[in-house]
Amino acid sequence: MRWDRLFEDLEGQLASEWEAERAALDSESERLRLSRLPLHERLRMLAQRPAAVPSAFELTDGTVLVAQVTAVGADWAGLDAVGGGGGAALLPLAAVTTIGLPLTDALASARPDGSSPRPRLAERMSLGFVLRDLARRRVPVTIHVVGGRALSGTIDRALHDHLDIALHDPGAPRRSADVTGVRVVPFGAVAWVRLDAAAVLA
Repeated sequence: MRWDRLFEDLEGQLASEWEAERAALDSESERLRLSRLPLHERLRMLAQRPAAVPSAFELTDGTVLVAQVTAVGADWAGLDAVGGGGGAALLPLAAVTTIGLPLTDALASARPDGSSPRPRLAERMSLGFVLRDLARRRVPVTIHVVGGRALSGTIDRALHDHLDIALHDPGAPRRSADVTGVRVVPFGAVAWVRLDAAAVLA
């Protein structure tokens, strides 16, 4: 009878050790997975949650934008319903200093998503690609630069690492007679871009 009790105790100890080892491996595996999770992937997960509470994006120019994530690319995020005036905004991820969001969204955005394949085209779209599209479509924008200044006008061209913006009144179409100047803006100086309310960023 004592031998049976001894074997039961040993089996219980062995089962506990195996369970502890498996839990440790699972924890290590999860830590490794999280160490490889980029910010743009977490934002993509937020964009797929239609009921998500708007997030608060604090940017390098001191602005805090409270909005929904609607699109995500390789190094940028698109936001909707920015501020009281609506419209859309384009954020370089390098200009984001913090993101405030509810605990449920923070946890959900860090979980793997096996429900849909990764949108490979959007993953490859860089900030420069999107800015070139805005230039092609002649969308009126306001570019907020890291120093806190706002430049309103139309992007004439977006090059390798900088853009040219023709300055004119906010929301107005670009007409040569209305252009008051041109500014060359390095992409690294862009804190965020507000698009005309009618423009769609997708």
